Amino acid sequence: MYIKIYFNDKPLFLCDSIDSELEPYRHHDDTMFIDEFSTHALKSMIHEMEQQKIHAGILLHANLDALKKAFWKKFSVIQAAGGLVLTSRRETLMIFRRGKWDLPKGKQDPGEDLETCALREVAEETGLHTVSLENKIIETYHYYPMKNKKVLKHTHWYRMQFTGTELTVPQIEEDIQDLQWIKPENVDKYLKFSYENIREVFRAADF
Repeated sequence: MYIKIYFNDKPLFLCDSIDSELEPYRHHDDTMFIDEFSTHALKSMIHEMEQQKIHAGILLHANLDALKKAFWKKFSVIQAAGGLVLTSRRETLMIFRRGKWDLPKGKQDPGEDLETCALREVAEETGLHTVSLENKIIETYHYYPMKNKKVLKHTHWYRMQFTGTELTVPQIEEDIQDLQWIKPENVDKYLKFSYENIREVFRAADF
């Protein structure tokens, strides 16, 4: 088993064994591999993953739960939720923000469940309110620095269906510059200018 965390588009795997998916990373010259479980080892891995020369990271320990618990203590963990919004013709809503095509998502408010968070964020960022939640697709993790903190965002992604007629309205204060309904045959073109964790959402949703 493993947990995948993205540092920009570079994957860091926390794992209790090396399976066939991780084996190619294990032998890559630019992969950072550590099988020591200590505070120094965890700090070293985080530091190395921030370096441009590193392609990927593998942090191996027999007890994955213990490894996750120790690793999580190095970050401010934020829970978030978002949506892959589809029409009846399987057109997908994507947002253009900070130079990349993305999906609507945002932080969970205190006392809010994740499903409500996902629907609220979609409404706020896109202006769409006639949206129904269908099923959970996947959970993703990504790291980013914020002021003096190291943040780990844990995002829960849901498939949603849009059945209304309202027009999209980009949330300008969240730096959203454009919203587009993407036809299924054009999704790959947009994903080339997206993030790896967003591509992973589409893969998990069988696009």
